[in-house]
Amino acid sequence: MLDDIDIPTLSARPGFKWSTATAAGAIPAWVADMDFPVAEPVLAAMRESAAIDLGYPAWQENPRANPLIDAYVERTARLHGHRPDPGGIRVFTEIIQALQAILHVTTAPGDAVALHTPAYPPFLETIATMGRRLVPIPMVDDGDGWVSDPAPLAGCKVLILVNPHNPTGRVLTRAELTGIAELAERHDVLVIADEVHSELIYEPHRHIPFAAIAPERTVTLNSASKAFNLAGLRCAVADVAVPAVRKAQRPQQHPVEGLGGAGQHRAGRAGARRGGVLAGQPVQGERQVPQAAGHLGERAQPVQPGPPGHHGHRVQVVVQLDVLDQRRVAEPGGEFPDRRWAGT
Repeated sequence: MLDDIDIPTLSARPGFKWSTATAAGAIPAWVADMDFPVAEPVLAAMRESAAIDLGYPAWQENPRANPLIDAYVERTARLHGHRPDPGGIRVFTEIIQALQAILHVTTAPGDAVALHTPAYPPFLETIATMGRRLVPIPMVDDGDGWVSDPAPLAGCKVLILVNPHNPTGRVLTRAELTGIAELAERHDVLVIADEVHSELIYEPHRHIPFAAIAPERTVTLNSASKAFNLAGLRCAVADVAVPAVRKAQRPQQHPVEGLGGAGQHRAGRAGARRGGVLAGQPVQGERQVPQAAGHLGERAQPVQPGPPGHHGHRVQVVVQLDVLDQRRVAEPGGEFPDRRWAGT
């Protein structure tokens, strides 16, 4: 499969990454789309569904019956030793949509939102557009790795915790996560944990879900978009472990949540059945594989941190053809009733 990756083939791709660069006569290394093809079991599941039915899913009137939920719970338990409560899983069309929906019911304009920087630009744009106040927590390379001072949590309503961190690739240890949890408890801060890169880390390090440490303060966001190069399918999940946040979301679930899609059920089952490796031995560790190393597959070695990239393919369970509902909530007030999270 690695030998099939060449510049002429990649340059012919119509997607955002390559079409934009090719038109400018350049080779792209600026966006987190890998250059490997999508894993064949996922493609097979999608082809099967597309050949049968692309209509509204059977669980349209009952989002909790979406089969993606159980597949996500089982995969998280198998890979990370943490089993989310299925009753708290919400399906969205992308992580930014989920982030905006959670911020809407847990914060008000002017509230402080902490975020480690540098950061994914759409996170910064979301905070600004929604009228929230950014409290940056700078990541600093001290020579032994990327570190930060969590003290700025005082006075914040929310911490957006990106772990593994984008773009430095830093994977937080259990001790670090426990320290953040203690500060969050002390200052009454909700933690929105973006764990979209959780399957792209090196040995001997391990991803530890923040919800496994502080479930009473955590909303976890995840998606297939990075680890399995499926951003165009528009699918994400939010594990809303905090009962008060679930309650605040209840009045606006239908307008904002994705309905699910035709390919998701079978692709999810394919992912649940297969936990093995499709291209080389997947590894975990502190620094993610940068974009260029994606072409090296299992031969890639840890390198200095840069824009996060990808290594290997495992079958992803968070897969769906959700092209029906791609709405975002960017304006405070928006489509939602004004019900705020009141803490735990």
